[in-house]
Amino acid sequence: MIYFDNSATTKPYKEVLQSFWKVSEDFFGNPSSLHGVGANTERLLSQARMQIAGLLGVDSEEITFTSGGTESNNLAIKGTAFGYKNRGRHLITTAAEHASVRESMLQLEKHGFSVTFVSVDSEGRVNPEDIRKALTEETILVSVMHVNNEVGTIQPIMEIGEIVSGYPKVLFHVDGVQGAGKLPLDLRKAGVDLYTFSAHKFHGLKGTGGLYVKKGIRLEPLLSGGSQERGQRGGTENPAGAVAMAKALRLSLDKRAQMYPVLLDIRTFLMEGLRKMDGIVVNTPMDGAAPHIINFSVPGIKSETFIHALEERNIYLSTTSACSSKKKSASKTLLAMGVAEDVAGSAVRISLSFENTMDEAMEVLQEIEKTVLRLRRVLS
Repeated sequence: MIYFDNSATTKPYKEVLQSFWKVSEDFFGNPSSLHGVGANTERLLSQARMQIAGLLGVDSEEITFTSGGTESNNLAIKGTAFGYKNRGRHLITTAAEHASVRESMLQLEKHGFSVTFVSVDSEGRVNPEDIRKALTEETILVSVMHVNNEVGTIQPIMEIGEIVSGYPKVLFHVDGVQGAGKLPLDLRKAGVDLYTFSAHKFHGLKGTGGLYVKKGIRLEPLLSGGSQERGQRGGTENPAGAVAMAKALRLSLDKRAQMYPVLLDIRTFLMEGLRKMDGIVVNTPMDGAAPHIINFSVPGIKSETFIHALEERNIYLSTTSACSSKKKSASKTLLAMGVAEDVAGSAVRISLSFENTMDEAMEVLQEIEKTVLRLRRVLS
């Protein structure tokens, strides 16, 4: 099997699974309990928080554990909106965000907030000056993803952060789900107030994630009921998941230090090969994109048909975002980039990890070319 769908989810490292099992077996106490069993679990949870904070370059009390990227994005956006509505009721994001950001914004519009969806260019990149122009006296939040989950475009986070820092009452949220563990981002230097990450995107376990919340920011909780996570998320914590996530992030950063040039070579090989094929449109920009995501279209062939044809060859790619892949509609990100609807409707995503090899890339490229020719003969 060749698995090239790592932006949907990654295979957990064995060490991560072992950590989860060990903690679940030996530290099963409720970290909120007063007895020794609970206290031991609480210490382990605190250690995991400290480890993740250290890897992200922030303080441990600034890490809130969640169930994953969608919850973290919802908490960042809705928590800011309802927690700071006395400052203003205007929010800014882009037209190419993940569904959990887009839908959170649309939901807030129903509650009396106004949202500006700033356009992106043909490469899926937002112009920081457009963010500046959208800021008003009522603005309380700017939310921009680090790496686009569909086409891999890297957004100018440093530049946007510099702009937002000139507006003291505006918070800056970055959806880092596709960047964490893969691309460096100094949260302090970038002026980021809120940063989303999800363990299963960097070889951790599903159902675990986190939100960096800069010291001094108080979000309105989505989940009420307990004082866990400094009152920002009620409910019994998941110590085993947190420990496993800390290990996954550390291992992924180690892999990045060793394998980043290899991943770049694989991406370049795939991009150049796809660009040479007749009837293929590459939607991911050659420059200014993450090393692990390549989006291309095969006009005239439905993406679902193409994906299943490759699956028969034991090769696994995806259509758009995994959260939207079962919906029979063209990618909103590609449409926002100005891609024609028929091209957007035939889009396919390759997403790599540091575990993939050049040999796999060579085989996938060959099978893509064969599959395009075979399907075109069938459909002609």
